[in-house]
Amino acid sequence: MPFLDWVNKAQAVCSAADVPYHLLQFESAHGDPSAENLLIQGDNLKALKALLPFYRGQVNCIYADPPFNTEQAFPDYDDKLEHSQWLTMLYPALELQRELLAPDGTLFIHIDDNELGYLIAIADEVMNRKNRVAIVTFKQGAATGHKSINPGMVSTTNFILVYAKDKACWKPNRLFTGRERDKRYGSFLVNPDDHFSEWRLSTLSAAFAIAKGKKITELRKELGPLLLEDQLNDFVIEHAGQVIQPVRPDYDAVSEAAQKLIDQSLAEPEKIFLLERDGYSDMYFRGGQRWIFYREKLKEIDGVLVAGEPLTTLWDDLLSNNLHKEGGVEFPKSKKPEALLKRVIELSTKAGDLVLDGFLGSGTTAAVAHKMGRRYLGIERGEHAVTKCLPRLNAVIEGDPNGVSRSIGWQGGGGFRFHTLGEPVFDADGGIHPAVRFKALAAFLWHFETGEPVVQTFDKPLLGIHNGTAYTLLYNGILGDRRPQGGNVLTSAVLAHLEEQFPRTGPRVIYGETTRLGEARLREAGITFKQIPYDIKAR
Repeated sequence: MPFLDWVNKAQAVCSAADVPYHLLQFESAHGDPSAENLLIQGDNLKALKALLPFYRGQVNCIYADPPFNTEQAFPDYDDKLEHSQWLTMLYPALELQRELLAPDGTLFIHIDDNELGYLIAIADEVMNRKNRVAIVTFKQGAATGHKSINPGMVSTTNFILVYAKDKACWKPNRLFTGRERDKRYGSFLVNPDDHFSEWRLSTLSAAFAIAKGKKITELRKELGPLLLEDQLNDFVIEHAGQVIQPVRPDYDAVSEAAQKLIDQSLAEPEKIFLLERDGYSDMYFRGGQRWIFYREKLKEIDGVLVAGEPLTTLWDDLLSNNLHKEGGVEFPKSKKPEALLKRVIELSTKAGDLVLDGFLGSGTTAAVAHKMGRRYLGIERGEHAVTKCLPRLNAVIEGDPNGVSRSIGWQGGGGFRFHTLGEPVFDADGGIHPAVRFKALAAFLWHFETGEPVVQTFDKPLLGIHNGTAYTLLYNGILGDRRPQGGNVLTSAVLAHLEEQFPRTGPRVIYGETTRLGEARLREAGITFKQIPYDIKAR
């Protein structure tokens, strides 16, 4: 597979590994204090790296809305980077997000045509081209009122690149989009409750007029064209079992039994022929045509029955006429409609799954995930993490009625915690930063040794057992006042205490400030000793 090259690519490829691990500093809790949702203010790369020990391989859906690099400056952020700088910024972010994705997770990257081709090239490299699922065209506005930069054409679309972490494991949810009534479904069956041989055809408008007890010409004058069409749509859905679309089937593609009935219906065009099928909808034929019932096309979308079509890669049905009201915050040129994030989340997750947005912007992803009962992680480096995201999520807790709230019945509730990016795990001299406490270092070491996310609570020196090896950390006085240095040194007394409290016959890795046991004693006990901070920094 060919790869894209640019100035500083070598630096970009190494950037994710070189980003130091930072602590997350708790600032405040909002709503339910036990909620797992996080809003993080801080540098995107550093915050993504800080999440790795806790969430590697656990995120089900990532929506990434990086700067489009439009060479413009907006009130909330600067969107003007030199092209190679933009690629160098985005490459490590993609790598870290890939590491956070679950095996069956999905990555959505929103972009416009300025960097689309280049983004595809580096995303194919990071995510593997075989895992690219689709390139969605998203219609974000109408041509009316736009000033085209390119004479003759107005840009009304963005694009969403969709990647699976592993396409072999990817199992998206089946979605349908609501459309207006398909006018092809224009025939109406009279007497549908009688035996099908007694069915007769009528037009929709005639059947509608009979149901209303008036002539169709009277209804047109009384209701007007728009209201008439609305009521006719309701009538069609209510009587979906009587609305049909006659189609001429592909004779060579159907079964022999269907071919036989097609031939019979051509020979006797006034009769209706039935093909009963076990486990499938029955098939009806008349005059060489098959009758397809409108009810087979109806889908429940947001609690309403509509004519549903399978989701395609053209998303032109999500325009928001009240985008300025969503979330109660302004975010010119960059605010995404909640309906868009609802579709992304519906496609790739179920209730309780974890959603991540590393370029949170005005907070749309977190707001929609909250309303839809998903857990979420949102990262925003700018001040609008406080001025926009924080109040928006508080409004969601209070029952924000805008956006997708009505369609999903959102009434409020839940909670989240607000964190800022804290100190790095290591100080400038390579030592453990003084702000690092036992739990933070334990999570860091467990992740580095095992590659596994942290799911346990670290409150004792034995961190856990992985692949038959026990990992122990002596740090920050975890053993209490057991001299020397509060139990941070592996001595005979400390080892005896560990063996009493945590009996172990297999191999052990023990981290500590130093050890006073000789090589022979360590070997006899099956211990690999690693010194803090040197053996950590070297990894």
